[in-house]
Amino acid sequence: MDKRAISALQTGSEPDGTGRTLEKILGFEKQIKEASAQLVVMPEALLGGYPKAMDFGARVGFRTPEGRDAFARYWEQAIDVPGPQTEALAAFARRTGVSLVVGVVERANTTLFCTALFFTADGGLVAKHRKLMPTGSERLIWGQGDGSTMPVVETPAGRIGAAICWENYMPLLRAAMYAKGIDIWCAPTVDEREIWQTTMRHVAYEGRCFVVGACQYVPSPDALGVVRDSWPHDKVLIRGGSVIVSPLGDVIAGPVYDKEALVTAEIDPRDIVRGRYDLDVSGHYARPDIFRLDVDETDRISPGSQPAAATDKK
Repeated sequence: MDKRAISALQTGSEPDGTGRTLEKILGFEKQIKEASAQLVVMPEALLGGYPKAMDFGARVGFRTPEGRDAFARYWEQAIDVPGPQTEALAAFARRTGVSLVVGVVERANTTLFCTALFFTADGGLVAKHRKLMPTGSERLIWGQGDGSTMPVVETPAGRIGAAICWENYMPLLRAAMYAKGIDIWCAPTVDEREIWQTTMRHVAYEGRCFVVGACQYVPSPDALGVVRDSWPHDKVLIRGGSVIVSPLGDVIAGPVYDKEALVTAEIDPRDIVRGRYDLDVSGHYARPDIFRLDVDETDRISPGSQPAAATDKK
């Protein structure tokens, strides 16, 4: 097996909106080509924006008109999938010859989803993963994905899948993805904490796969309309921490903080086999005689789909 290069693109959403953010992503074309990367992972909610520190006027039992206006503005910055932004990213993947995983805020009618989109150089937009469990106040603005968008995609870099931010703390989701034979675990996030680095190393060591953690870097509290009084003025909004980890839990690139960066590492796919020699959690270490995991991959969200209870009616 030939060695390959994989990257995390650490950048952030622009305060001027999704159009400007897309322009910035496309501006990394030369740098990505020079890195000879076969896979580039981008952060959570990069297109559409992560509205850190915003409350959208929500209190238990009521919402404010100002909060509804804030949500409407946020909704306008989300993207349709497919749509013009996905067409531009598909062309970008084709020109650079890389596979992409891109965090977006997906607009499905009037519901928003935190989504990771998968692109290949020859296939364009090939799959998506909608975040299954928005965290904390994210539940105000994002819907819940279902089991129908949990893909593992074949790419020249290897078999890739994604868990978005705190989905990485869902043990059963991790087990389901490991069982799909994932080689490269993609983790778009906005989690900049030191403990996140421990999480990335744990996932790599547990799954004996490569992990690419891609975090936003947003230097200004003014980005995405954050109210300045709600955030310390002397701190960046999101400081990054993008990292690449080997199947034995060793950090092989990054973490990088406080700047935009293309974080790249050369990987040897044989390291996955070497790692699983003594721990294959979906193989010889699984104990299927004791444990069983059932995953419902039914599409319960798309137009025309129905809950199981409805389809069971006579």
